[in-house]
Amino acid sequence: MKELTKAEEQVMQVLWKLGKGFVNDLLEYFDEPKPAYTTVSTVIRILEKKGFVNHKAYGKTHEYFPTITKKQYAGSIFSNLLSNYFGNSYPSLASFLTREENLSLEDLEVMRKIMDKEIDKQKSNTNE
Repeated sequence: MKELTKAEEQVMQVLWKLGKGFVNDLLEYFDEPKPAYTTVSTVIRILEKKGFVNHKAYGKTHEYFPTITKKQYAGSIFSNLLSNYFGNSYPSLASFLTREENLSLEDLEVMRKIMDKEIDKQKSNTNE
C-alpha cells in the first residue's frame, strides 16, 4: 500500500471521521486557515487514483468515501515502520519506546498489563 503525503493524510483523516462527504463537507473539518476548495478537490482526485477513495456521482457533484479503513492504513504504515526502522524486530521497537520516548511509569505499567494479558492468552491457546 502506498504511503500518503501529509495533505492526503489530512483529507483521509476527515473522510475516516465522516465516513463520506462532499468537498464542502470536508472543508468544514479543517483548521484555519482552511485549504482552498480546489486544493482539497485535487487531493481527493489523487487519492482516488491511488485507490484510497471512491465516489458516488450526483450529476456533476461527487460524494467521496474511503475504500480502506483507518485501521488497514495504520497496519500498513506500522509494518513499514517496523521493517524500515527496527529490522522487523518487536524487541527493538519496544526498547526504543521504553528508552527513547521517556514514557511515564503509568504508561509502562499499562503496556506491561496489555502484554501480560496477551502472553496469558497465547499460553492458554497453546495448552488447548
